[in-house]
Amino acid sequence: MGMFLVLGAVFLNAQKVEIKDDNVLLDGKAILKSEKINVFQYSFYTLDDNEILMFRMFDNETPQYQADDYYVINFLEQKVKVQCTDFSRVVSGLGMNSKKNMEKLMAWLVKEKVITPEGKVNADKLDIFFDKYDEKILERTMR
Repeated sequence: MGMFLVLGAVFLNAQKVEIKDDNVLLDGKAILKSEKINVFQYSFYTLDDNEILMFRMFDNETPQYQADDYYVINFLEQKVKVQCTDFSRVVSGLGMNSKKNMEKLMAWLVKEKVITPEGKVNADKLDIFFDKYDEKILERTMR
């Protein structure tokens, strides 16, 4: 019986994130606006149109070789760029649906409390997020 209560609490605390009509909805409430620049890049804005976040995927100039691909989550106001190769956190299914991918990204940022339910960036949680996930890819990539 105790296990069911724990599982129930986990499911009750899960927040639903979706992108609909270029709005990022958290449990049905608009918290941010989104703009698809292209299949590799999205921008996110506050509800009053201040750009706060940009997501971009890079193929490291080797489109046929995916093992060196990475993405950058750029928190513009905080001047923090998180560079990561773990696509499992941002790619949904086969990865061909960029809207679903961005919903997964936003759900991750909400779960980590980097994006608040009010659509703001929590700077303290961003510092922790950076420490946990940044791989410093550009520092170790030779050009």
